Amino acid sequence: MENQQIKELIKKANSASEFSYSPYSNYKVGAALLTKSGKIFTGTNIENASYPAGICAERVALSKAVSEGESEFETIVIFAKDEQNLPYPCGICRQSLSEFSPNMNIVVVNNENQYETHLLSELFTHSFTLKK
Repeated sequence: MENQQIKELIKKANSASEFSYSPYSNYKVGAALLTKSGKIFTGTNIENASYPAGICAERVALSKAVSEGESEFETIVIFAKDEQNLPYPCGICRQSLSEFSPNMNIVVVNNENQYETHLLSELFTHSFTLKK
């Protein structure tokens, strides 16, 4: 993946994080999901007083993409302004993403200059899979 493309996705994920509804954790997360067809879908975390009803930025972006007919993904960038930790996707997000693209790139960013890239299959080695 080209450095310029990663920078564009980081910008979009950063912008998405500004719309976060996170009054409980104050942890604003944004995601930018790149499809294999070249489209980009963004999402942000949405918390709820009933904690299980909240949804992570990654799954918001995934839901938007799938609801628009996309089901093959190349990269997701996950952004959070956190000086100490990178915002790795939770287990539910890893499972949700692996349903569609188990070998996609995961880019975690805690500021616009510091990030790491991993394959989803490296972060999530034993996902549930659809038997075909």
